[in-house]
Amino acid sequence: MAAKGSLMLAIGLALAAATWAPAWAEGDPEAGKTIFKKCAACHTLIEGKKKIGPSLHGVIGRTAGTAEGFRYSKAMKAYGESGVVWSAETLDPYLVAPRKVVKGTKMSFPGLKKAADRANVIAYLEQFSKK
Repeated sequence: MAAKGSLMLAIGLALAAATWAPAWAEGDPEAGKTIFKKCAACHTLIEGKKKIGPSLHGVIGRTAGTAEGFRYSKAMKAYGESGVVWSAETLDPYLVAPRKVVKGTKMSFPGLKKAADRANVIAYLEQFSKK
């Protein structure tokens, strides 16, 4: 009887894992385009062009603190050197509170508190990232 219960638990966990998707997987790129306007004061999506912040073209899949031609803070360089590569999973907590995730970053943006806003921005950024 215990084996049957363990099997049922394993099947239940497998089904839950197969159907669960993180919030950013459901992001709406069109809504993200609107939210990105908050980011556009400091960032662009034009490859190789920088503003106050680095270009976010190709950010997903790029090691943190490594955009060509941008002078990062020591904190952001160290963050990238620790092995962080920008992905939906790493951007989501960073976008909540950048200065808490990377203490000493030059980025003064207070963050996006709503999970849906972050999911939408990430979905929008994915369109400008190398697959």
